[in-house]
Amino acid sequence: QVQLVESGGGLVQAGGSLRLSCAASGTMFSVNPMGWYRQAPGKQRELVATITTGGITNYADSMKGRFTISRPNAKNTVYLQMNSLKPEDTALYYCNARDVVRMRDYWGQGTQVTVSS
Repeated sequence: QVQLVESGGGLVQAGGSLRLSCAASGTMFSVNPMGWYRQAPGKQRELVATITTGGITNYADSMKGRFTISRPNAKNTVYLQMNSLKPEDTALYYCNARDVVRMRDYWGQGTQVTVSS
């Protein structure tokens, strides 16, 4: 089992920045990658960014150049630095961990990000 706890969400004005954190615990040896997804009201959950233990990153097109995912020293904490935030970035942001041996996804409880115009 893997447990994920997110933090760092909040209310920010357009153009501002936030940094989200995700602390993972439990059986992590087969977890790869970790990442962030988001879900806005009335919309499907969508990819934000992922990062492998080797540091390979993948971003959704709309986040490239504004968001940065990191996982220092491939440890069990993943960060999402979000800059130049827009009102359309408003959503519940979820941390994800994919277990490639058990073939299952783990999710955090989500952290709300609200960007005012």
